[in-house]
Amino acid sequence: MLNLIQGFPKHIKEAVLIFNQTDISSLDAIDNVVITGLGGSGIGGTIASEVVSKDCSIPIIVNNSYHLPAFVNERTLVIACSYSGNTEETLTCLGQAEEMRAQISVITSGGVLLDKAKASGLDHVVIPGGNPPRSMLGYSLSILLLMLDAYGLASIDAEAKLMSASRLLDKEIGSIKLNAKELASKTKNNIPVTYACSGFSGVATRWRQQFNENAKLPGWNAEVPEMNHNELVGWTGGSDAYVVYFLRSTEDFWRNQKRIEIVSEIIRKQVPQVYDIWTQGTSLVEQVFYLIHLGDWISYYLSEERGVDIVDIKDINYLKSELSKI
Repeated sequence: MLNLIQGFPKHIKEAVLIFNQTDISSLDAIDNVVITGLGGSGIGGTIASEVVSKDCSIPIIVNNSYHLPAFVNERTLVIACSYSGNTEETLTCLGQAEEMRAQISVITSGGVLLDKAKASGLDHVVIPGGNPPRSMLGYSLSILLLMLDAYGLASIDAEAKLMSASRLLDKEIGSIKLNAKELASKTKNNIPVTYACSGFSGVATRWRQQFNENAKLPGWNAEVPEMNHNELVGWTGGSDAYVVYFLRSTEDFWRNQKRIEIVSEIIRKQVPQVYDIWTQGTSLVEQVFYLIHLGDWISYYLSEERGVDIVDIKDINYLKSELSKI
């Protein structure tokens, strides 16, 4: 996993190369987009939809279940994302998308999903296989952004911004690792809670997922301002069992930035460890990838501090094994 986390900036550049070598069809008229996928394959859809939200004039829905929304039809683009190509929920949705006559694209490394995409003549982008799905977000997220740009659904100059993000991460890797290691050493025995403003909530979810899988820690994430209307009161029962990370960006709406300052003050009365994590970069794409990379490194150092196997996902494998018997 160490090599895969280190390789994240390289994955972004390789994703651009892969996409540029892939034939992408022209779409018919599109009214909406559904990105369907789960876990490490699904989070890219959530983050991509937030990145392009100000540039895309049609709705993008992220689907994390066995069933597509009823509105899907021939004017819907369904992007099916499964790293292994064998995720049962995603394969079920692919079948539904075909029945609903949607326009379909696929992002995968292989498996049944790739076989079906080839057999049906669907647009498909193949990324390197054989690794934990969560370690391949650099590929899948980059390709989603490139795909939305290439289809003319979000004009964000994706290639240039992705290459710039990769350069930023290479330049800042020393400070990223130092910051991550320091945070991990301070918070190894705490339950992590990650907050971000609207536009970065997908990144906060990614942090929680990496804490779950890499560091074997439970935890949760939520979005500002939504958490201000209910969850905030729960911190009356806070304690030193928790650590709270506020993911901060100059892109955050100024009222939300003020909310974080006040909320942080409230939580600090109950929780000793509350940290503002400011991102870097001049574009939203750079800032998003910076925070993703920092969170990955924190989860890596947490796994070391806690003495856990960062790769092990035996509970997920057991669940899949039991489901396969049904």
